[in-house]
Amino acid sequence: MNFFTHFGRYIVMLKSMFTKPENYKMYWKEFMHQCVEIGIGALPIVVIISLFLGAVTTVQTAYQLVSPLVPLTTIAQIVRDSVILELSPTVVSIVLAGVVGSKIASELGNMQITEQIDAQEIMGINTRSYLILPKITAALVVIPCLIILSALLAIWGGRTAGAMSGIIATDIFDTGLRLNFTPYNVFFALTKAYTFAFIVSSIPAYFGYHVKGGALEIGRASTKAVVVSCILILLADYILAALLL
Repeated sequence: MNFFTHFGRYIVMLKSMFTKPENYKMYWKEFMHQCVEIGIGALPIVVIISLFLGAVTTVQTAYQLVSPLVPLTTIAQIVRDSVILELSPTVVSIVLAGVVGSKIASELGNMQITEQIDAQEIMGINTRSYLILPKITAALVVIPCLIILSALLAIWGGRTAGAMSGIIATDIFDTGLRLNFTPYNVFFALTKAYTFAFIVSSIPAYFGYHVKGGALEIGRASTKAVVVSCILILLADYILAALLL
């Protein structure tokens, strides 16, 4: 299938999700289940990556700023802006595309080839609304929270790494964090977070829902979902930066 066929089926899938729920209680239960699966399941890897992102950014920034004319507070400013604007939203979203995206694609693909989705359709359930919509809404709630947590942990990791290595004292780092802070950067980071959360959840859901074949096709669909999600995240990253900055 060509690009326009995939794009058309993707739009139809999104459109068919927004119908009146058959049972609000079951939808709420599925939504909360997906919040736990996405949020708690991805929390350890987000914490580890964020701490080391901040630490590495601090060390490399200090290595490049060798001039005595540059104040040490500049290190904290560069770490803060780099983490908020780019590192936490983009890197964490790419990691989540592999962790969360492959899980969504595999889960829906397995339900498709075992005819569980067909059985639900026969019972009169809108499977796109029941199976896909809670995943997307949960991702839109949880993933921005993970990105905010990632930014805080990355800054704290950079602060700790700078103090432990003797590069920059904690009080100087704290002073640099408060210098020339632009609140708009937080808005920009959240805009990227919600955009990436939609990509990370909807693209794997599309590939998983439309799997045909067997176990081999599920693996291929999961791989394709992760690759396409990562490419779209980077493309959206550039477009948002060009439009909003």
